[in-house]
Amino acid sequence: MSKQPTTLRASDHHIDGRPHVLLACTGSVATIKIPLIIEALSHHDISMRLILSSSASQFLQGQSAEQPSVSSLLKIPNLEAVYTDEDEWSQPWTRGADILHIELRRWADIMIIAPLSANSMAKMVAGMADSLVMSVVRAWDTTAILDARRPNLPSSLRTSTGKKPLLVAPAMNTAMWAHPVTEKQAAVLEQEWGIDSGGWIRLIRPVEKELACGDTGAGAMREWKDILAIVRQYLDVEASGTTAAIKR
Repeated sequence: MSKQPTTLRASDHHIDGRPHVLLACTGSVATIKIPLIIEALSHHDISMRLILSSSASQFLQGQSAEQPSVSSLLKIPNLEAVYTDEDEWSQPWTRGADILHIELRRWADIMIIAPLSANSMAKMVAGMADSLVMSVVRAWDTTAILDARRPNLPSSLRTSTGKKPLLVAPAMNTAMWAHPVTEKQAAVLEQEWGIDSGGWIRLIRPVEKELACGDTGAGAMREWKDILAIVRQYLDVEASGTTAAIKR
């Protein structure tokens, strides 16, 4: 499904001088907002790759203008590839072969999961790695030891403790967000693993609005423009009309 061969070797892109943005979507209708985020980011001199969970891919089948197909997404400039779980095992593994979720982690300077479903939020906190998205998350360099800083990139792409940031924007039904287990999971992401606590996670809390299911309340993914603005802060870029320049 990727624009390039599914084989990725991060070292081939180490000195390309462009921030590497890894986007991911998990199973929520808010997946339909990712094309808007990608399109807006495409005006920057960056390189993007997108991972779709099996459920997230169901929202991008070309059903409507706001739900374009993956082939349409791949026409957006600077989106290098779109991956699904099948890409992890596109070829039988042999000793010495590159492992996709590890190479994606090495390649990425920042990862944004928008939306992060209730199911994926639970998996993330539990440390599960049963999909490509979750495998990248589980293999993230939480120590700032494994992935060396790439040259000529904004310092904002590292936390104060030198870690690569991982941003998550939950999206779920109001009852799911209000569930006590969600409160515990959010506390892990925001406090134990949060950037402000020396960690690597930034939790972009959902907002209150009418949801796709008809309920009204908290749980809707933050507005895509707000997520875009946060990502731009990490990239250290400013929008100027339809174009923007990376500040060194």
